Amino acid sequence: MARSTNRYFQFVGSSKNVQSGQLWYPAADVYKTPEGWMVKVELAGVSAEDVHIDVQGNVLYIAGSRRDRSCGYGGSYHQMEITYSSFEKTLKFPASIEGVKLEHVFDNGLLIITLRTAEKGGAGAR
Repeated sequence: MARSTNRYFQFVGSSKNVQSGQLWYPAADVYKTPEGWMVKVELAGVSAEDVHIDVQGNVLYIAGSRRDRSCGYGGSYHQMEITYSSFEKTLKFPASIEGVKLEHVFDNGLLIITLRTAEKGGAGAR
């Protein structure tokens, strides 16, 4: 199942060789579940209020920014490897995901998005 599902997903961008201040593309995992889909996006250090999620047709778009909130003004850096700037992730699904029930939560540096499709069993199922 995983092999046949994976061919539909197009992951845009790569986080390799990114310098601070440039757009970066976080890593993501996509799972097909009995209820719909689950997406995990690696966003360590990103605050929930700095994330925007949008669904259009068969595309899930995630964008935002990671800010350096721990460094005070007046100092200089010795080494800087963490990217503090805007990010985006675009995931294309094999079919439309418009109208899904979208829920998200941050858990240990991961943004976990659940996309629930219509309930099984029709209108009578609750």
